[in-house]
Amino acid sequence: MGAAERAAKESGEWSGVTPDAARRLVSAAVQAFAERGYHATTTRDIAGRAGMSPAALYIHYKTKEELLYRISGTGHEEALRIMGAAAEAQGSATDRLRDAVRTFARWHAEHHTTARVIQYELQALSAEHYAEIAGLRRRTDRLLRQIIEDGAASGEFRVDDVPGTTLAVLSLCVDVARWFSADGARTPDEVGALYADLVLRMVGAS
Repeated sequence: MGAAERAAKESGEWSGVTPDAARRLVSAAVQAFAERGYHATTTRDIAGRAGMSPAALYIHYKTKEELLYRISGTGHEEALRIMGAAAEAQGSATDRLRDAVRTFARWHAEHHTTARVIQYELQALSAEHYAEIAGLRRRTDRLLRQIIEDGAASGEFRVDDVPGTTLAVLSLCVDVARWFSADGARTPDEVGALYADLVLRMVGAS
């Protein structure tokens, strides 16, 4: 994927952010945080990537932390939506777990830059913002845990430790953001399919 294609994809990922200047700042912040880390990134870095002056940034976001909060909130709400759709779908626990892992892992591959930021820069959020994002993470965890509990109860899965297995599955999917490269050998769809198969083996799906 070339630079122009990446830029177009990034713009589309944040299409819900308006106006255009605010969207450019969010996209620039994601790239800067992913490359340099939150603490090493300055507001000047972000504004420069967005083609704006540092003063213009403060029209849309009061602080650098507010930008991180916006990015984290959007990413975690999408993760919750993905997991909720799978958990509430019709079908067996096996079908629901396969769909949950496939879509969750695929999202972390397809949006790996954003995912790296929302998963690995959480500690930089203010206490209030961290508590809100942590709540979204707990809701996502509960949805996956319910699928695994349903499978264990029905005899589809052989799982002795549901909380531990839930944590392992989430960790497996989240880690995709750390290593995935758009120029690598696997596509996001292939990663999703592979991880779904691995997790079903992990839980001893019949």
